[in-house]
Amino acid sequence: MKVTQEKLPASQVALNIEISAEASKQAYEDVVRSLSRTIRLPGFRQGKVPRQILLQRLGSQRVRAEALEKLVQDSLDKAIEKVEVEVLGNYQLVSHFDELIEQYKPGEPLTFAASVDVPPAVEPGDYQSISIQAEEVVYDEQQVTDFLDRQRSKQATLVPVEGRPAQLGDVVVVDYKGYLQTDTGEVGEPITGAEATDFELEMESGRFLEDLIQGIVGMTVASEQQIPVQFPDDYAREDLAGKAALFTVTLQEIKEKELPELDDEFAEEASEFETMAELREHLETQHRERAAQATRANIENAIAKVLQEQTVIDLPKTLIDQEVDRQVRQAMVEMERYGLDVDKLFSSSEVVERVREEARPEAIRKLRISLSLREIAKRESLPLDEVETDRRIKEILRELDDRQLDMKRVREFVENELREESALEWLREQATIKLVPAGTLATDEDDDELAADASDAPAMELDAAAATVEVVAERAEPDPDEPAVDIDVDAADSTAAATAEPVAVPSTADEADESEAEADDD
Repeated sequence: MKVTQEKLPASQVALNIEISAEASKQAYEDVVRSLSRTIRLPGFRQGKVPRQILLQRLGSQRVRAEALEKLVQDSLDKAIEKVEVEVLGNYQLVSHFDELIEQYKPGEPLTFAASVDVPPAVEPGDYQSISIQAEEVVYDEQQVTDFLDRQRSKQATLVPVEGRPAQLGDVVVVDYKGYLQTDTGEVGEPITGAEATDFELEMESGRFLEDLIQGIVGMTVASEQQIPVQFPDDYAREDLAGKAALFTVTLQEIKEKELPELDDEFAEEASEFETMAELREHLETQHRERAAQATRANIENAIAKVLQEQTVIDLPKTLIDQEVDRQVRQAMVEMERYGLDVDKLFSSSEVVERVREEARPEAIRKLRISLSLREIAKRESLPLDEVETDRRIKEILRELDDRQLDMKRVREFVENELREESALEWLREQATIKLVPAGTLATDEDDDELAADASDAPAMELDAAAATVEVVAERAEPDPDEPAVDIDVDAADSTAAATAEPVAVPSTADEADESEAEADDD
């Protein structure tokens, strides 16, 4: 067997393979013998079908096709081993199979061509002299004050109020129903899901639809009011995005919060610390550490962006497809966490294909950065920490002990992860870094990239997913800098816990409690 190879675009190698006459005949004879032993034909015992009868019944084209398929696979395996090519994924025939069947004559030489994806050559550019600007996140003592205020609010006692209208900071109980607004400003069709009775609502910005909260301000108990609401253009439910609506609201009750004092008793009840001084010191330390971590992340993101832009790499389709698959799987896991029916969302091939296409640019970006970092680790001979490798492998096995894992792939994954981390650390030490105040470099595009980095999932929107969401409150996003303090938060905090994701507005107060409790479990 003769093999020649040729480089192709997209990190492919073409293998031109010439099969000897003896090998082409041997493959044909092997298939005939195999079929004669296994095929069943009326009037003949299994394994006793004469050769000529067998060829007449099956047809010479079918037999040659089976022989050719085996011949191509076996020859490719030997060719790859002979030229010592590291192959990614399956091969693709360059020669058309139908044409090969016509050309294939057992006992005569046969030549065919196939292409295989191979690991790409990576040129990370002038990585030794990277110069970047990154935003410095500075600790602000107001963060501790704000955090403690939120904890006080969560542990506040609700006291009924009489003799004054509702105001910001109150907790109100309302009945409401939403309608679309007509072009003339009149009440139109009811909005599906936009109806509740005895609904408890915190009168704070970001807790619910802002127009609705502002409209309730000034209402008195037992009063009814029609409040105009403008849904934002980027609202989660597409059929409501940018639409004008009217909400009929009846105010049933007003409550105000009585806040506990910030003293040692509060610290002991709300945390693992005995004094407010200890609690404050702990919070300050956490916020300082988080500020330092955020600054470090900004530096690493800036370095990664430079690498992504300057790295020269011709990515093979196999690697891109694998990364797209990984991102889509991760997105599906995230959807399941929020209670979405993944099987229903991905029920059609059109949706799956659209999701994959939307994930593709991010997959390419991540691959360019990852492969560049691994190449730098290789060029700089950065050592691999075997102790840390074993620790992470054990951690993965502990977390996924209910699944069968390919240990070779697990180790490869962990080692690549550590190589990328060590290369990034090395680059951070080598790079020229200018720190600038937070907010001076951010752009919409940068924010999108950082958000993608933080979630490690493709930025995609699913019409089907949006359709499962009822009227969605404009919930405040959780504070990424919120310190992980062991503070005992009772059930009164369930509404705040539910702010991590838009949720359907329940139709009753009982359903509201249930949805909030589920959010707490998450």
